[in-house]
Amino acid sequence: MLTQSPHVMLIGDGAERFLAEQGLELVDPAYFYTDFRWRQLQAVRVSEQAYLDHSAQAQAGDKSLGTVGAVALDGAGNLAAATSTGGMTNKRFGRVGDTPIIGAGTWADNRSCAVSCTGHGEYFMRVAAAHDVAARMAYQGLDLDAAATATLAAVAALGGEDGLIAVDAGGRVALPFNSDGMYRGCSDDAGKPVCAIYRADIQPESPPSVAPLGAGRDHRRGGQHAERHHRPQHPVAAAEIEQVAE
Repeated sequence: MLTQSPHVMLIGDGAERFLAEQGLELVDPAYFYTDFRWRQLQAVRVSEQAYLDHSAQAQAGDKSLGTVGAVALDGAGNLAAATSTGGMTNKRFGRVGDTPIIGAGTWADNRSCAVSCTGHGEYFMRVAAAHDVAARMAYQGLDLDAAATATLAAVAALGGEDGLIAVDAGGRVALPFNSDGMYRGCSDDAGKPVCAIYRADIQPESPPSVAPLGAGRDHRRGGQHAERHHRPQHPVAAAEIEQVAE
């Protein structure tokens, strides 16, 4: 899309046709079928409710991987973000989550920051969460950590149990979340990793040259919290991996 189209977003048949024109492989929907996901759907259908695919109700004790996202700042000063969602189980046909909505679950602007969100999409959409972080920086003059924390507080006020990862144009990193833990990690341009799950896992004495490499969420409830990291010398990559171990 960035290099081969004047558009920002394509959906449905038009998107598939565009991908085919670019030489990407298309597969039949049956390719995505798994017995595990089918059993998961059957287990929650009787409730007539929709659940995040990593929630205890959807998992019935099983472990799961959910949202996978990334934010990055390259050596040329370009910011980028990407998010792939685990979705919701037993959702209404046609439901659209925050991940494909630009500004809700994903946002990147070279003038401010790149953001990837994980959690309940309905809350992110209501506050345009990913863009809200950038807007607070641009219009309120907040730094990344303060902006990300304020945005997540707005999400939590609506009832969301969520988290996000972000990196700004200067390489500063924020990874706020309001559950007990969030699977996350950092890596500098030399590839030195720093990984964490709970709040205390990354202490202030952590290496100063870190950029986010990974983050995800442990979906056990806890208080709002934002991990603070020092500015990296050359931040290059970040990713979030949503994983539940109930």
